[in-house]
Amino acid sequence: MLLVAIAFAVFILMGMPVAFAIGISGALFFLQHPELPSTIPIQLTVTQTQNFALLAVPLFIMAGNFMNKTGITEQLLNLAAVLTGRLRGGIAQVSIALAALMGGVSGSCIADAAMQTRMLGDQMLKRGFSKGYAAGVLSFGSLLTPIIPPGIGFILYGTVGQVSIGRLFAAGFLPALLLWAALAFTIGVTAKRRGYQPERTARPSIREVGSAISGGIWALLFPVFLLLGLRMGVFTPSEIGAFAVIYAVTIGVVIYRKLNAAGFAEALEGSLVDVGAVMFLIALSGIFGYGIVFERVPEVISESMLDLTRNVHLVMLLIVLFILVAGCFIDGTVLIIMLTPIFLPLVRDLGVDPVHFGLVFVLVATIGNFTPPVGAAMYAVCSILKCRIGDYTRESLPFLLAVSVVTLALIFIPEVVLLVPDWIFGPS
Repeated sequence: MLLVAIAFAVFILMGMPVAFAIGISGALFFLQHPELPSTIPIQLTVTQTQNFALLAVPLFIMAGNFMNKTGITEQLLNLAAVLTGRLRGGIAQVSIALAALMGGVSGSCIADAAMQTRMLGDQMLKRGFSKGYAAGVLSFGSLLTPIIPPGIGFILYGTVGQVSIGRLFAAGFLPALLLWAALAFTIGVTAKRRGYQPERTARPSIREVGSAISGGIWALLFPVFLLLGLRMGVFTPSEIGAFAVIYAVTIGVVIYRKLNAAGFAEALEGSLVDVGAVMFLIALSGIFGYGIVFERVPEVISESMLDLTRNVHLVMLLIVLFILVAGCFIDGTVLIIMLTPIFLPLVRDLGVDPVHFGLVFVLVATIGNFTPPVGAAMYAVCSILKCRIGDYTRESLPFLLAVSVVTLALIFIPEVVLLVPDWIFGPS
């Protein structure tokens, strides 16, 4: 596997698409073992996608694209401005609130970061925000998106690790609120030092608040309907993905009446591209994963970590540090697919709840989208704002610190993660 790992690293540094880097480097393993049947790589590529639970992935991607065409984003932006416009930092606070409200709509931190930058980026610069600071707010705010249902990372982790997707969805609510509070506090402190003023000075009237809530209520109810459907046994995770698509189209056509034929076609086209990229990655990961199992890599890593310490919290910290470093070079989706079979058995043996570990894992893997040198969300935001990576890196450090503090709290206080799942679905 050493040759496979080196080849994978070289391909990534060369700029090769991640799916091809995984597939080609994984195929090298079979060249090293000519005794293995040559048909195995082909079989693995096909069978990797023959998992019924994976139907949820393209369906939720499609639902997110449809929701973005319904006009619901403008309603949520208005709600976010009403809720947070009087806080210090103004439009930066609005951005964080919008990211939290959009979590149940887009499901993708990269899409959310790019969308918010196009909507709010120019307005931040006109209000005197530096490019680096604006980019840091817009990128790290989108970290809330994948941990509010229906996050694609939870679906992948739950499918690969055979963990309840419903419990994972429920686990995201409290950590998302903690992240929102931590980022909002950080904005308040840094905005005061920089002299960034609130977006509005007058307290919103009851009528304004009621109008804003009624405008965004259908987006706010979306994750609630998902969890209720799973809890009451009305839907399986795959079936609820189909419900999400129908819900999004109904909202766009019947409620807001903004989903026209052109928007429908654009959503389908975007979904085809997104689904193709994700499923191709999943298919080729089967080739890479076979070598990991064959060479007993999970057992070797587990034994090495346990030789260092058997303290649950220290093992979790070691895993988090490993994922953070790997996330600087590898996309979070790839990390979830590749590392779940390695680390999940280890933490299970130590008595860690798989839902608790899954929340921390997905959160930390997603942070890689905001860190150089290959953070996809970072590049999306910086390219739109024409911000230098150095400026972004320097001015986003306070937000990285805030996220790190919340992550540490989630590691050492699992009750924060498990409270809602245990309340909705019962103790695990």
